[in-house]
Amino acid sequence: TSQNTLAALAEMGQKILIVGCDPKADSTRLILHAKAQDTILSLAASAGSVEDLELEDVMKVGYQDIRCVESGGPEPGVGCAGRGVITSINFLEENGAYENIDYVSYDVLGDVVCGGFAMPIRENKAQEIYIVMSGEMMAMYAANNISKGILKYANSGGVRLGGLICNERQTDKELELAEALAKKLGTQLIYFVPRDNVVQHAELRRMTVLEYAPDSKQADHYRKLAAKVHNNGGKGIIPTPISMD
Repeated sequence: TSQNTLAALAEMGQKILIVGCDPKADSTRLILHAKAQDTILSLAASAGSVEDLELEDVMKVGYQDIRCVESGGPEPGVGCAGRGVITSINFLEENGAYENIDYVSYDVLGDVVCGGFAMPIRENKAQEIYIVMSGEMMAMYAANNISKGILKYANSGGVRLGGLICNERQTDKELELAEALAKKLGTQLIYFVPRDNVVQHAELRRMTVLEYAPDSKQADHYRKLAAKVHNNGGKGIIPTPISMD
């Protein structure tokens, strides 16, 4: 959903930088038509240190001139996965990667139990968080957890919750549950993205839906979602997470 939405924002003429913050390094796959981009951590290991890298070594330009960087992480079971996020954001700042950009997207995995993954929130790098979830219980539980993280840093920094984006999983009363959760958190359901097999067809070809099937209904859903995100800029809130008591 994030890559399709960013492709739609780029279609609107916005200049986009994606900073993948997931150790799987798959946040830029559909934009670059690649399996997985070389990460800052792996390139730094090959070069000797991160100081030996140039910006063009780590940044690739893909569909609609979207700039792409992957932070990377350690081998499974070894080291701190959040370290790559910290290293890469510092490197990008020092090398001027954020100049002349309208949107920087930090694609962070849903379980922000590790402080390293919360780095864009904690260090005041991200201004607005959009939580992509579904109507399944664990997805809503994770969305509430992320809201707790946003609340923790909202007062010291400027981070706000932009809203929820629900990916349809065709579970019972999914739309009602997503809207009810948004209301509890004090935010809005920005968009309910219907399930469509064209998403899988596009992914198999390592493409966004906007590139693979630009005239499809699904591509239009992503365009509407992108417009809503764009028009929602600056309207984020401090969430009111549900307590588990």
